[in-house]
Amino acid sequence: MGLRVRFAPSPTGYLHIGGVRTALFNWLFARHEGGEFRLRIENTDTGREVAEATGQIQDSLRWLGLDWDGDLTFQLDRMEKAQEVAKQLVAEDKAYEDEGAIRFRMPDEGVTAWDDVVLGRIEYPNEKLEDVVIVRSDGRPTYNFVSPLEDMLDRITHVIRGQDHVPNTPKQLQILAALGAELPRYAHVPLLNGPDGKRLSKRHGATSVEEFRGAGFIPEALVNYLALLGWSYDDHTELMTREELIERFSLQRVGKSAATFDYEKLTHMNGVYLRALHPDEYADRLVAYLREQGYDWDEQLVRKVAPLVQEKIATLGEFPRFALFFFERVPPEEPLEDGAVLPAAAEALAQIEPFDAATIETALRELAERLDLKPRQAFQPIRLALTGSRVSPGLFESLELLGREESIERISAPGSGLGGASGSSAR
Repeated sequence: MGLRVRFAPSPTGYLHIGGVRTALFNWLFARHEGGEFRLRIENTDTGREVAEATGQIQDSLRWLGLDWDGDLTFQLDRMEKAQEVAKQLVAEDKAYEDEGAIRFRMPDEGVTAWDDVVLGRIEYPNEKLEDVVIVRSDGRPTYNFVSPLEDMLDRITHVIRGQDHVPNTPKQLQILAALGAELPRYAHVPLLNGPDGKRLSKRHGATSVEEFRGAGFIPEALVNYLALLGWSYDDHTELMTREELIERFSLQRVGKSAATFDYEKLTHMNGVYLRALHPDEYADRLVAYLREQGYDWDEQLVRKVAPLVQEKIATLGEFPRFALFFFERVPPEEPLEDGAVLPAAAEALAQIEPFDAATIETALRELAERLDLKPRQAFQPIRLALTGSRVSPGLFESLELLGREESIERISAPGSGLGGASGSSAR
């Protein structure tokens, strides 16, 4: 039988980034070994189910490029099978009825042990195992019963999941043994913590794929970064393509200690990936992102602006704030100093031919010399009047793209923030 793993999220909301990291480890392991990666929705706890969550889970995995083999399956679809198996266990005196529910009879002596691929040998005293409910009084099977049952039915060879599941493993091993199943190998991967050392949660920032996608991270960077949380190829290699990750991944290099999710490091890596894109591909990604986020800005203008920001921003989500002035006038974020720079700049821009970045730069540098100012001193008020901010894309390229008329109007009336917008506003 070939290698087969599964990712089995609960449909209780958006897909948590910790779950995605577990899915990624499963996927990389399967692809590295030439095995299968299955997707199963663990929906036995219907009281917590969110209707749209199943679709969101699939969308998130597709966006990340984590394709699964075979059909998507649901635990509840095997409810009758689970009930049938539970009754058979009762008939074999391996389980018993208790107030309408069915409990599995755990051993009282000895230990339940397994050789965890990540954690090593684990032994759990059987006297600490309670007789777990395997079918509730309403007929619904419980997680600790139907999960290992499905692993048996689906012929799962390796169960790769978070270390929070370690206490479940001895219970599930006992159930599998009672069913006469071939036992899978278990690999419990480290959990994800926030920078404060506590379990990663919303208090640290974004935690779902949807949030990272909405913030303008791209899947290649997110996959690369997640792969490094608890696994490493060596002590220095960080940037790896999807193909390199598949080629290099092994469970033997997964660590035991909790991994720290560093938002700044992810942002930096995302910027590296964005800067490495071909300019046309970058523009395509930017246009698609803005459309997805509800912006109705002119696509051709976005494509013209894209080369000016590619080296400047680390996420696509920074674009609306950073480049807003191309699409509407933005009042200066601070008062402009009175002086001769802006009137002289307006006059110089009116005479420039051709009105392109190189000619504009030459004229404005000559202007700074005539006014006996350092270039930075001369350019800053122009930048503020034009963009509203001290931080912006290249000044000369921005002037060229905005055009002579719009540029002169903004420089001539820097504080108004009124009229003459060169594009439509957002949302």
